[in-house]
Parts: sequence; structure tokens; C-alpha cells
Amino acid sequence: MAKTQNQQNAQQEQDINQLLKVRREKLAALQEAGRDPFRITKYDVTHHSQEIKDNFDTLEGSKVSIAGRAMSKRIMGKASFCNVQDLQGDIQCYVARDSIGEEPYADFKKYDVGDIVGIEGEVFRTKTGEISVHASKVTLLSKSLQILPEKYHGLVNTDIRYRQRYTDLIMNEDVKKTFVMRSKIISSIRRYLDGQGFLEVETPMLVSNAGGAAARPFETHYNALDEDVKLRISLELYLKRLIVGGMERVYEIGRVFRNEGLDTRHNPEFTLMELYQAYTDYNGMMDLTENMFRHVAKEVCGTTTILYGDVEIDLGRPFERITMVEAVKKYTGIDFDEVPDTAAAKKLADEKGVHYEDRHAKGDIISLFFEEFVEEHLVQPTFVTDHPVEISPLTKRKPDKPEFVERFELFITAREMCNAYSELNDPIDQRERFKAQEAALAAGDEEANTTDEDFMNALEIGMPPTGGIGYGIDRLVMLLTNSPAIRDVLLFPTMKSLEKKTADSVKKENKQTASEVRKSSLTREQALELLKKYNKESFHIQHALTVEGVMRWYAKELGYAQEEEYWGITGLLHDIDFELYPEEHCKKAPELLREAGVGEDMIYAVCSHGYGLCSEEEPKHEMEKALFAADELTGLIWSCALMRPSKSTMDMEVKSLKKKFKDKKFAAGCSREVISQGAEMLGWELDDLFDKTIQAMRSCEAAVAEAMEKEV
Repeated sequence: MAKTQNQQNAQQEQDINQLLKVRREKLAALQEAGRDPFRITKYDVTHHSQEIKDNFDTLEGSKVSIAGRAMSKRIMGKASFCNVQDLQGDIQCYVARDSIGEEPYADFKKYDVGDIVGIEGEVFRTKTGEISVHASKVTLLSKSLQILPEKYHGLVNTDIRYRQRYTDLIMNEDVKKTFVMRSKIISSIRRYLDGQGFLEVETPMLVSNAGGAAARPFETHYNALDEDVKLRISLELYLKRLIVGGMERVYEIGRVFRNEGLDTRHNPEFTLMELYQAYTDYNGMMDLTENMFRHVAKEVCGTTTILYGDVEIDLGRPFERITMVEAVKKYTGIDFDEVPDTAAAKKLADEKGVHYEDRHAKGDIISLFFEEFVEEHLVQPTFVTDHPVEISPLTKRKPDKPEFVERFELFITAREMCNAYSELNDPIDQRERFKAQEAALAAGDEEANTTDEDFMNALEIGMPPTGGIGYGIDRLVMLLTNSPAIRDVLLFPTMKSLEKKTADSVKKENKQTASEVRKSSLTREQALELLKKYNKESFHIQHALTVEGVMRWYAKELGYAQEEEYWGITGLLHDIDFELYPEEHCKKAPELLREAGVGEDMIYAVCSHGYGLCSEEEPKHEMEKALFAADELTGLIWSCALMRPSKSTMDMEVKSLKKKFKDKKFAAGCSREVISQGAEMLGWELDDLFDKTIQAMRSCEAAVAEAMEKEV
């Protein structure tokens, strides 16, 4: 009789605990024998792995000393091989009893994968042609008391990868390369700006007035001064003070903090670079930006033509320059220069389904149209210039068009990469802008600025004409390393604490204590074989695996963690009859499932996902409602993802999905009515359903991709 999933998990946990116990016993034995590896304080390393490979012709036969983590070990009697990983990569080491001695060889055989070792030996090439080190001495430098993930599959769970970045760096070579490139990108930026005469400076992180951007700050208390302070949301106002003081070209690369949500492009703390240059304007900032991006790409990537997802981005050709009004006209046909006032702009927004707030003026509406209809088209480098004054409180007005300001944003891969201005240096105008911001704050805009009197004093002393710009360093790193999410380029991204996560899970699991936990009559392996029996097309198998992963996520999200296996298998089998019997979908399924011994409750759930289309069964349980909503929505989300440069859900955003949801011609086979009905059944707003299902698909995307590779 096959073991249940819970039994398999319990057995696996027991096996792991036994292995961990053995590792500690090995350490204790070493310590008792006076060979405690933790007492070793240093080790002389002469070479790294890639250095040896690159210089083999001159190093062959030479003595070297390397150190790193043992990633694999093959014991073959009197001789063995191990693979040692260091900063530069990995290298094979040949360890023979006759070369290192009988007792050291016996010790070596007891070493575990994950242990850190030092190896002295001679560089040679094996009979199979692999450059290796023939060990003459092996030293255990640190004992690993934990178990690394299984090497073949690597570490794919994104939650563990982000929480345990140290393990991620060990197991995933590409991750290490990303962060090495991040360091090189920042160094390249510094070299470029230093060469242009800029000075790198540092400004306060704890401030009494967090200004310079539209964002809600984190607040804390300074005990020594008994004052409430904020963490900075921008670098702007202090850097401008330095321009006033005569430091004509300054920049800072530093962390800023914004009390906002987390998604693929946003982390509450991130790296921002701002620079300010006296006696230039936003045109000068465009020239500097274009040249700097080109320089960094060439220096770090070796080319100005880079891939992001499957899209080729050309940083070598001149960047397009277009005003915001021109961009909106290009993609909607609406010329806001011809729209007389706010009332007319709001009427257009109503006609186009663009949501706005009562306080919004014409300039805000233009910005909303740009976000809704234009951003997604800006894949190649594009400067969008001349923004409405309403959304740019710190920027100089255009002399010939005072309702707009001299500002630009650079977009690449439909993402804002930087934001620049001809800085406002008129203190009278600036005070009026601050007043307008305070009015917005009073009206409920939590991201509005308040007046910074010391900054106003600096402006009144006099600031020269100045160009200023802010760059999201993390987004630039994402671009140049082909990374779909900001967490992939942050060594330690913000995560919900494990204590909070565990507490939330316990609360959800307690939801089930009053009812009997349902269990599947099939194992997951049996269900997968049943699926493949009736489905051969890779698209159908991929969809089934995706819905399985989404349903597992929803089981935990909705408080049915104990039924995760049941929910997942239901998702896996939900379209079992669709490929062979499309005309009898949800009608043929009961016959196929009963024949396989599937319980009636699961059969009901499978059939009810087709309610209103091909089945009269109505979703009753939360699982059935979730499957009803998720089936159609996963198809729409995946269709949207395939349109993005990354071909992934990892950088999918709710607002992008909403646009495609409104476009009935896009993925027309995905019923909007069913999706809306599913949200209503669950008692959710559409945005909430979109957000949760995107998260669910991200959680299983890597596992589905790996499974499909095996299928192919």
C-alpha cells in the first residue's frame, strides 16, 4: 500500500534528523581527537579555481593551494574525487591514499558534502581531459552541520532562496554571477561619474522631514533627542543644499526607505542614486544618462546590445525622446493639448475607463492616461519628457508652457529607470508648490510632501540653474543581469518574518479544526500518471501542473493547509477529459475518475469548475470556488506573461493584467465573466483575485518549468 504524503514527509524529516545527528557526532569525534576544525584560524590560498583553469599551460605540474566548499565526493577505494567550489567557480580534486597518507585519507572519506576544505597539490589534467588538482594534503577548515539541497535540482523554492541567500549563492552559480555583476555595475557608475568631475557625498538617513519624493516614510523615535524622526525617502533635498554651497557636481548612492508594498519592482528599502549638476538642465541630464548607460553596459556586459527575457535591448543607438502628451497621442489618438480643462479631461477618462480621484486635475489625468495606455509599449530606451506640473512639485516650469515642467523619465522594458528635472530654484514658486502639497496631504494623500523650512532657506540664499536625476540602481541591475524581479538583485530582500508567517499559518490552519480534513484517494504520483493517460499535449500538461501549484497555494492562503495535497490533486485532474473529449468536458470526467477510484467529493469539485459552461454542478466549497476562478484566470495570466520580455509571471503586475482583462480580444478564450463570477463567489474584489493568483503562479512557476523540461 502506497504511503500517504504525510507519511512520506514524516519519514523524510526523520531521515534528515538522523543525518544531522551523524554530522554532529563526526564533529564531536574530531574534537575529542584534538582535530577541531573550528580552531583553525587561517589558511594560505595561492590560487582560485578559474585562475588555475585559465593558466593551466603555465601552472601544469606546479604546486597550488586552494580552499572552498566540497560540493560532491566520489569514493573509489584507495582514491577518490571531490569537487571544490570557491569564489570563481569549482575545480575537481583527486585525492589518493598513497599521496596524502592512510590516516588523513580515512578522515577524508568521512568528510561531508558542504564541508569547507583546503587542498594543497599539483595541477594536472585527468585522462578525460579535466583540469584538476592532485592532492598532497587535505585540511578540514570548517564542518558543515546542515545539509545542502540536492545538487541536481538545486535550490528552486523562491522563499527559501531569498531568506537563505547564503544557500542560494552556494547552490546556484548564476545567482553568484548576478551579485558579482551588481558590484561591477556600481563600480562602473562611480568611475564614469568621477571621470565627469562629480564628487560622491553622503547625506543623513534619519531626517525630521522626509521630502523629495511622493512616498510614505517609515517613522521612528530618536531617544537621545526625544524626537520623532523619519527614514529618508529620497536624497534630493540635502544634495541640493550642497549645490547651494558651491559643490557644483555631486552624487550619492545610498539606501532609501519607503513604507509601501512589495512586488517585482518594489522593495521597501532599495538603492537609489541621485546626482545634481549646476549650470545645466534636463537636456544635459538626458545626454549624461544615455552616455552613462552605454558606458556601463559596454564595460560590464561587453556590449551595448543586451537581452532582457527574449527581447533584445539596444543601448547603442540614440534613445528616443518624446513628450508625455505626444506619447499619449501616439498610443490613444487623444491630444491633451486640445483638451481645454479638468472637466473635459475627466470626461475623457470616464469614456476610456480610466479611474481617477475627485482631487485630480487635468495634469493628473494626463499622467493616468500615460500609465494606462503608454508605459507597456516603451520597451526600447525612451525619454518621456515634459510632465504636467501637478505631478512634479520640485521641478522648473517650461517657459513657453507653464502647465508643464522640464522633467523626463527614462523607460526601458516598460519600466521607469530614472527620473530627472531642470530643478526648481525659485524659492517663491517652491513655497507655493509646498503649500499645494500640504493641501493634498490634508485631503488624504499620504505621499504628499510638507514644507522643509531649512531647504527653503537654502533656496533663498540662492541655487544656480541645476539639472538633477534619480536612478533606481536595482532596476538597472535587473536590466543588465536579465533578472525578472527586484528580489533577484537584492542580496537580502525584505521578507515577512518566519515568526509572523508561522503565526499566520497557525491561524489559517485552525480554521479547519471544526471540520474533517479531506484526503485524496490517489497519491500525487498516481494522479499525474492518470493525467498523462488522457493528455499528451504539453500545453494541457503544463496548464494542469500550473493549476495544481495554484491550488496548493490557495489551500494554504485560505486556511486549508492540511488539505494541500487534496486541493493540488484536484487542480491537477480538473481538465482530465478536455483533450480527448472537448465536447463532453466535465461530463466524461466522472467516468474516468470513478474508474481510477477517485472519491465523489473530488469528482464534484472537478466538474463544478465548469459551472455555467459545461456543467450544472455549482461550486459550494471554497476549494471549488477557488478552482472555478483560477482555471480561467491562470490562462489569462500566462497569456499576459508570454507578452512580456521576461516571458514570466515574476514581473507581472496587477495593473498590466487589468488592462488585458478589459481587452476582450486578448486571450478571448479566457472567460472574463467566469473570472468575475469566481471573484464574487469568493467575496473578493477583482484586484484581490488578480494579485493572489499572480502570487500563486509565481510560487510554482520554476517547479512547473522544471517538470516540463523533464516531459520534453
